[in-house]
Amino acid sequence: MPAIVIVGAQWGDEGKGKATDLLSSRLDYVVKFNGGNNAGHTVVIGDEKYALHLLPSGILTPGVVPVISNGVVVDIEVLFEELDALTARGLDVSKLVVSANAHVITSYHRTIDKVTERFLGKRQIGTTGRGIGPAYADKINRVGIRIQDLFDANILRQKVEGALHQKNHLLVKVYNRRAIAVNEVVDELLSYAERLRPMVADTSLLLHQALEAGKTVLFEGGQATMLDVDHGTYPFVTSSSATAGGAATGSGIGPARLERIIGIVKAYTTRVGSGPFPTELFDANGDFLRETGNEFGTTTGRPRRVGWYDAPIARYAARINGITDFVLTKLDILTGLEQIPVCVAYDVDGVRFDELPVNQSDFHHATPIYETFPGWAEDITGARTFDDLPKNAQDYVLALEKISGSRISAIGVGPARDAIVVRHDLIG
Repeated sequence: MPAIVIVGAQWGDEGKGKATDLLSSRLDYVVKFNGGNNAGHTVVIGDEKYALHLLPSGILTPGVVPVISNGVVVDIEVLFEELDALTARGLDVSKLVVSANAHVITSYHRTIDKVTERFLGKRQIGTTGRGIGPAYADKINRVGIRIQDLFDANILRQKVEGALHQKNHLLVKVYNRRAIAVNEVVDELLSYAERLRPMVADTSLLLHQALEAGKTVLFEGGQATMLDVDHGTYPFVTSSSATAGGAATGSGIGPARLERIIGIVKAYTTRVGSGPFPTELFDANGDFLRETGNEFGTTTGRPRRVGWYDAPIARYAARINGITDFVLTKLDILTGLEQIPVCVAYDVDGVRFDELPVNQSDFHHATPIYETFPGWAEDITGARTFDDLPKNAQDYVLALEKISGSRISAIGVGPARDAIVVRHDLIG
């Protein structure tokens, strides 16, 4: 059976949790391979809505083994809070497995994230302040704390001391904050160890054995292509590899195992935080999309920036990730619009760009070139086949498919779990 990757093909918040949920009954493992608790998935099951921040969305499906792999940075306090909240709602979370090699977000990472962002002033990146960037920076600088370190108090203390030696100078002398006590951090982390211990495993080996046994494994990316630290709108990006390539490095599974790459795109575009956004809307249409689409962050509650669909970004994501199938979400939000513009190219100082400009300054100054499609007024939330959609909605989907770089295999038509139109099998 295949290893499947789901990635966001825009700036995040595309509805990856819904896509995972669509496949959940056919999955054995769901793996979160990057990011931390800085990006959420919202999944609606019946009348219940679940907002997940750190946990893989597969944790909501009985029988599925949810895995937090080595590419994730883990805020253990948040992890336990989410597990407790799901348990209180009657869900079994006992199958969760956490990589021994995953890095830990500590209290000093959160502190540094917040003070650094404030220090940047007008040059702020727009982080969530949850310590993700500083935790990844420590990982690359080889002064990070890993999950396995919590089970050796001496090693843990040495690593915390080493990390804080420099950071306390920075906090005190540059940011005018108090120094952080080593004991304070060590004691907090050690307090989590015994509860965490039964969840921890060599997840690379676990997933390799699962694939060898013919199990179906889904790798679920956090954030999205345009926030990838290498391929996104740098520096307005996340600190991890949010593309399909990150599924291999972030889980310890070889890239040849990844057989199906599913890219999630909204029928329009959103992003959170600073950075270029060519199709961004500041008018009544933008207000309509934000309010009707409930475009407020699952994790932060921040209003999202909204804009029309951007085909060059979809094509870029298809190329960078090797996308085999798109899932188009939130088509229902466009209902009621008389005309729906789609960005098909950019104008930069009179020069047409059909693909993303390689120069970030050009992209920042890009003006969208639009093609406009007729809208529809019919309610599509009850559609379950492509033929159930109004003709104009069908034409819109087919037009996006033609210009986006890969086939559109499923279409989200509402918030309900079953409000989806499947055109092609995403696994078989």
